[in-house]
Amino acid sequence: MDKQGGEARRITLHRPEDFEGARRAGQLAAACLDMIEAHVKPGVTTGALDRLCHDFMADHGAVPATLGYRGYAHSSCISLNHVVCHGIPGERVLCEGDILNIDVTALLDGWHGDTSRMFAVGEVSTKARLLIEVTYEAMMRGIAAAKPGASFGDIGHAIQSYAEKHRFSIVRDFCGHGIGRNFHEPPNVLHFGRPGEGPRLQPGMFFTIEPMVNAGRPEVKILEDGWTAVTRDRSLSAQFEHMVGITETGCEIFTLSPAGRHKPVFR
Repeated sequence: MDKQGGEARRITLHRPEDFEGARRAGQLAAACLDMIEAHVKPGVTTGALDRLCHDFMADHGAVPATLGYRGYAHSSCISLNHVVCHGIPGERVLCEGDILNIDVTALLDGWHGDTSRMFAVGEVSTKARLLIEVTYEAMMRGIAAAKPGASFGDIGHAIQSYAEKHRFSIVRDFCGHGIGRNFHEPPNVLHFGRPGEGPRLQPGMFFTIEPMVNAGRPEVKILEDGWTAVTRDRSLSAQFEHMVGITETGCEIFTLSPAGRHKPVFR
């Protein structure tokens, strides 16, 4: 109890007027992903996608929060196939059948907007499609559990139970996080857990829900670059991320697509 109470006391409770700043930053980040969708096609490099994300945020008065963060030199993370998260954009050329997560964080007027989506390059396998669909639905079930009086364990349980029902696994090594004027702050938002565990949700909490789901086993390893996390068994991995704020009656998703493109899209 003491540990849970201590963690709860470190979680920022934002004021009602703070929702607008988070909402604007979240909408810009989501609009960036709307923009990039048309460019995700065979023959394009991940570096080119990263530059498009950088320019979009800059053109809209924002700064990519990842650029320079702990030495990271890019404006997005782009994770392909068996890369779980923190994939570094570069010369990798997209090929038919690839799946990839693009993760962007816009810093706008002092507020962070953090979101990611999965994209499919042309025709993808049935297994890849199912993995993407299940990961999205698992995230949305976690969001549905996020309301005042619920626990963070309720969120994790909703995500874990749905993913494992479909014989996929939840990555334990990474989690969601508190966000607002700071890029990362308490709480850690686990994507697994038991109902009732952890601090209780209160109005004014802002955080991300961003499950990473593997087609194989949950174990990951970090490559020598110090950033890229991959599945140990080289199975496919998928992730979606929304940034939410707890309201008096439920939660608001700050990063819904302005164009209605937040759900998985397949050609």
